[in-house]
Amino acid sequence: MRHARRRVVRRGTQLAAVGGLLLGGAMVTTAMASETPGTSAVPFSSATEAGDTGTALVTKLGTARTAGSWIGADGKPVVAVTDEQAAAMVKQAGAEPKMVSHSMNALKAATATLRAAPRVAGTAWAVDYRTNRVMVEADSTVSASDWAALKQVAAGIGGFVQMQRTGGTFTPRLNGAQPILSTGGRCSAGFNVTNGQTDFILTAGHCGPANTIWFDEGQGGNQQLGTTINTQFPGNDFSLIQYANGKAGDNADVVAIGNGQGVRITGSADPTVGQKVFRSGSTSGLHDGTVTALNATVNYPEGTVTGLIQTNVCAEPGDSGGPLFSEGIALGMTSGGSGDCTTGGVTFFQPVTRAMAALNVQLIVTKQAATGTQAATGTQGASAAPSASATHSTIAPSAASPGSTAAVGSSDTSLVARLTDTRNVGPGLLVIGGSLIALVGTRYFRAEQDRKAYQRYYSATWG
Repeated sequence: MRHARRRVVRRGTQLAAVGGLLLGGAMVTTAMASETPGTSAVPFSSATEAGDTGTALVTKLGTARTAGSWIGADGKPVVAVTDEQAAAMVKQAGAEPKMVSHSMNALKAATATLRAAPRVAGTAWAVDYRTNRVMVEADSTVSASDWAALKQVAAGIGGFVQMQRTGGTFTPRLNGAQPILSTGGRCSAGFNVTNGQTDFILTAGHCGPANTIWFDEGQGGNQQLGTTINTQFPGNDFSLIQYANGKAGDNADVVAIGNGQGVRITGSADPTVGQKVFRSGSTSGLHDGTVTALNATVNYPEGTVTGLIQTNVCAEPGDSGGPLFSEGIALGMTSGGSGDCTTGGVTFFQPVTRAMAALNVQLIVTKQAATGTQAATGTQGASAAPSASATHSTIAPSAASPGSTAAVGSSDTSLVARLTDTRNVGPGLLVIGGSLIALVGTRYFRAEQDRKAYQRYYSATWG
């Protein structure tokens, strides 16, 4: 009877240990399979990768056979094509083709005709890749006669030019996200950039002309921040503010999003239609939306700006110059638009890549700890977590933030890091370890009992 009880105990211990191994393995598998923050559940690893695929296909096939690309609802790239052979090539590359009637050449010819027409302040147009149309909008300031004249121009182009009225007024959002002040008004800092020797703030061009002196509102508006040394507006909408001391300071690669949080910027890129984006500004804070069109033209009262990113993200006065980003990648600076963050609206952004190329500067994205200076390193990894003494255009982040691929304090999402992170797989590993000890211990005690029983048996037999 005693031996039977021992067998039951051993068998129960073994079953419990095996069950623990299975449970621990399931916990580890679940943790290992779970997505890191900001990753995509679709086959393409990110919107950037999907956008790059679509852009590459458009470049390969040419503007006579394609009419743009965008990110579909499933996260895959979609390419507008004009013939079956091009559609087959797109499908073979893993993207989705969409047959359209008008090539990009035809769409660009339409926008060129609109640009050549008499300028009407309060109007804007852009190519809508998904509908294969040129969308022309007019705000509430456009008169009936001007609208009728523009309609005649559109009718001469063809039926693929669609006209529509929109509420509000297309205006620059004068007044990074952190507020900066000048005698002309209030704007938001965009991104910190450098030419390798001196650091600058990249913001909107309409915020102020050359020699405009800026102050840090975070210091009560009485501490001089820097001076505008280069500005382009209209035509483009960007400017360069040189720091008064020549340096951006610590944590220059982080943009503020409010509530003590920030997003670490790790590089720059051009956006893709359909891509989800975030915008931060000193007036309305953080808001998100999608890119609806590229190469948009806006006729502000102050002048015409071309080559803009069009989005359905809202913005308000004072948000001008603030950063547009996605997955930690810098995309643009707030230019202007219509509406507000209560009723919604349309907002246009100056592409950051175009501005940096014109100004011959690069993003500041990592801290060189050895020298204590900032250096531009393209799209390389982020630096250590920002301190509480962040400069005007950064803020000490306390958690992972929208658009980030990981918590801003760490960019290490390697297998080793995840295995050693007790929040992810630690509990599973502890269960597995305990189960292995139980199995080994059970095996040892059983072997020891068998050895003693063997010894007793043969001792009695041999007398």
